[in-house]
Order: sequence, then structure tokens, then C-alpha cells
Amino acid sequence: MSKQIRVWDLPLRFFHWALVVSVVVALASGLKGNMGLHQQAGLAVVTLLSFRLAWLFLGSTYARIGALLGALPRIPDYLRGNWRKPGHNPLGVLSMGAMLLVLGWQSVSGLFTNDDSVFTGPLYRLIDKADSLMLTGLHRQTFWLLVGLIALHVATVLFYWLVKKNNLVKPMITGNTEQLNEEYKPATGGRWLAFVLSCLFAVGAFYVAQGSWVPKPPPPAPASALPF
Repeated sequence: MSKQIRVWDLPLRFFHWALVVSVVVALASGLKGNMGLHQQAGLAVVTLLSFRLAWLFLGSTYARIGALLGALPRIPDYLRGNWRKPGHNPLGVLSMGAMLLVLGWQSVSGLFTNDDSVFTGPLYRLIDKADSLMLTGLHRQTFWLLVGLIALHVATVLFYWLVKKNNLVKPMITGNTEQLNEEYKPATGGRWLAFVLSCLFAVGAFYVAQGSWVPKPPPPAPASALPF
């Protein structure tokens, strides 16, 4: 029986699957026009991405930014079939980075959107209406780019599973992967203090994003009494 080692820590795995659920809900509710649910899902995405940003610096070995950036110069080795390291491969880093950047844009831009009728994002009042309408248009246009990146991600996972016989989903559930050689070292770091600090950062991001701190507009002046 092959030896299994820990690669993905529990907070990273929770982030991954919570993000999957939040994005699916956001996309489905946006298509159906359920803007209340769409906004809540968008806030969840903002919170989760903020956690992941902190976890880039505080998480365990293969979740950190150093491991991700360190893989990029090895793209030629990966294309020649010489990549033998755990964690994300170089092309996986590019794919993940692109998806997270687009998700970040979608979730943050959505905070400032409006439908020029009833719905407004929680931070809509912080910018001019013309700028809000511009962001709303870009937010809608980027929708299909995000769908394309998700489709590419799913297709890649299926390709690895069916063609290369490498199940990428299982390690993201169990956290473990097969140790193919001695270069495979188990992940270290990402302890409780790192988790608490990352959660506090995410909670702070949620507080800013949900907009309760934004000053409310003054109530309209009462109409002057009409003479009889």
C-alpha cells in the first residue's frame, strides 16, 4: 500500500468547498434575478476570498504564496513531464490564480452595482451613480468569463481523472495524496493562531463589504403645506 502524506490543510479544504457552494448559488441566483440571495452569496465569496488571501501567508506549506509562485518558473519542466512535486502544478497555479482574480473582481464590483431601479449593492452610495452603472455593466459582462474559467477548471479535473488516472478531487476532500518520491514532504504550519487571525481578517472584510457602516442618505424634506 502506497504511503499517504498530508498536503492540503483542513481550513484550505473548507475554503475550497464553501467557495464552490457560494459561487454556484451566486451564479444561479443572478441568472434567476433573485438579487437578495445573489447579494448574500456575493458577500460570502468576498469573505471566503479574504480568508484565502490571509491564508496565502499564514497557511500550511502548499497553501502559501511562496509555494505557488515557486511553481511558476517550473512550467517548462512540467510541460516536459518532469514535475514531481506535491501541491498545485505550475499550470494549476495559473488557472487557480485567474479564477480567484476574476471571482475577486466579480464579488467586489458587485458591492457597487445597481439595476437603475430597485436593487443597489451595499457600497453603492460610496461612488457616483454613473460609475456604479459602469461597474454594473462590467460586472455582467465578466459573468461569462467566470463561467468559462469554471468550465475549464471542471474539464481539467475530469481530464486528469479519466485520462491521466489522477483523482484531484480526493486530496481536496481527505487532505492526503500519494507520496510518489522523497521530494513529497507533508505540509507544515497553518496552526490555530494562523487560522484565528485569518478568520478575523475575513470577518473584517465581511463587515466592510456588507455596508452597514456607510452613512445613510438624509430623509427627504417634508413637502411644504399647500395653501387652500
